[in-house]
Amino acid sequence: MENSLQLVLILLLAAVLVVIVFRVLKLPALLGYLLVGVAIGPRGLGLIPDTAGTRGLAEFGVVFLMFSIGLEFSLPKRVTMRRMLFGLGAAQVVAVLVLCISGAA
Repeated sequence: MENSLQLVLILLLAAVLVVIVFRVLKLPALLGYLLVGVAIGPRGLGLIPDTAGTRGLAEFGVVFLMFSIGLEFSLPKRVTMRRMLFGLGAAQVVAVLVLCISGAA
């Protein structure tokens, strides 16, 4: 399955089906996209192989995911949540740094 068109079609079909289910369950579609990526990827069911083309497609997916998350929050909402966003964000960065440093030693 080295054809990029086949990879994209598998991803689109799976994403559409899962998002329909998530909409019926009144869950965010973004969770459905994440679930599809994990489920049909090389570490999940293995429907999509781990190739350079797949990695390139995954990079575009991450960019679109970040864009979608950015659209979810309005500026006034970000301003009211600034302490939580910056506090938890900084805590996450520190925790990952500690884990990386302790794991590398």
